[in-house]
Amino acid sequence: MATMHDVARLARVSVSTVSYVLTGARPISQATRDKVRAAMAELDYQPHAMARGLASRRSRILGLLLPIDDRGLGATETAFFTGAAAAASAAGYHLVLSPVDADDLDGLRRLASQRMLDGALLMEVQLDDDRVAVLREAGVPLVLIGRTGDTTGLSYVDIDFDRTVRDAVAHLVGLGHRRIVYVNHSAATIAEGYGPALRTRDAFAAAMAEHGVEPLMIPAEDSAAGGRAALATAFDRAPDLTAVLAMNERAVFGILGGLAGRGLTVPDDVSVVSMVTSPQVAELATPALTAMTSPGSALGRIAVEALLRHLELDSAPIHQELLPCTLEVRGSSGPPGRPTGDTTGTVDAADPEASGTTSRNTARRRAATRRRA
Repeated sequence: MATMHDVARLARVSVSTVSYVLTGARPISQATRDKVRAAMAELDYQPHAMARGLASRRSRILGLLLPIDDRGLGATETAFFTGAAAAASAAGYHLVLSPVDADDLDGLRRLASQRMLDGALLMEVQLDDDRVAVLREAGVPLVLIGRTGDTTGLSYVDIDFDRTVRDAVAHLVGLGHRRIVYVNHSAATIAEGYGPALRTRDAFAAAMAEHGVEPLMIPAEDSAAGGRAALATAFDRAPDLTAVLAMNERAVFGILGGLAGRGLTVPDDVSVVSMVTSPQVAELATPALTAMTSPGSALGRIAVEALLRHLELDSAPIHQELLPCTLEVRGSSGPPGRPTGDTTGTVDAADPEASGTTSRNTARRRAATRRRA
């Protein structure tokens, strides 16, 4: 592999002159520049990435700003990253993950002041997110994967939570469910203004009202233990519940375990639908989870493409796009009172046999609840 010294020898210039041609740090005559570039072409010399960055005044590095706690990245979050990384690589950029905490604004200012990043992708967006102002003040181009409350002048790509929740509720109501419990993120996460938690909460209330069904919403810590605790609260408030809609991927396995611990089966006694979930996570459960599948990879790709337009075009338009999740029916949802795996039709209240089956299952649920209480 050719080196800078080889280029200098062939072009009959100093190594420092080759460096200046690459970085633009000092003015070099056009004739000398042409000699150096001809030598580079003859030797098939590939400049160091840092030298190319200095020459273009760019690092060709994009930052994915994602606060990460002790739980690390799950499969669904990883899909955002891999989609973004693939799009960045295809355009000749590198994507680096920066786990700066959402509250560490001083750390974010230090990162921005180092001028290492050509642009930033912001994740885990809150409705009122101070990180946006910090990056704007530092002159760092950014695109949100998520949305603030006021999106004026901001490029973003986000999940269409309203449509996603409506589709999930319609699936369960269409199967015959009327007692549906919605398990959200933790109360602290909701209080912090985390966009997905607030938007899905409001969408669930609206969707249930459209179907004339009372909404029941319960927060849960993002853990299996949190899911079990939320399920216990759900049965306290609605002993006759027939379905759980979970917007908390880490809690959903605790919900499944809690149902099994009460002697209840999925979906015979209680249907479970997981929101904004990757197929990999959905297939880990037994039975496999019916889920609103996250468009995570597409979100990451579209966000990078929008960011690159801001970097490479003088007047790139603001990009604002919503993508819905896709309903994938698996083994965890079915009509109330139907055998496992039978997901055809809905329970007809006028059918004595169907109504009897429903009554028997409801009685079995209540008995199980009393046994475990």
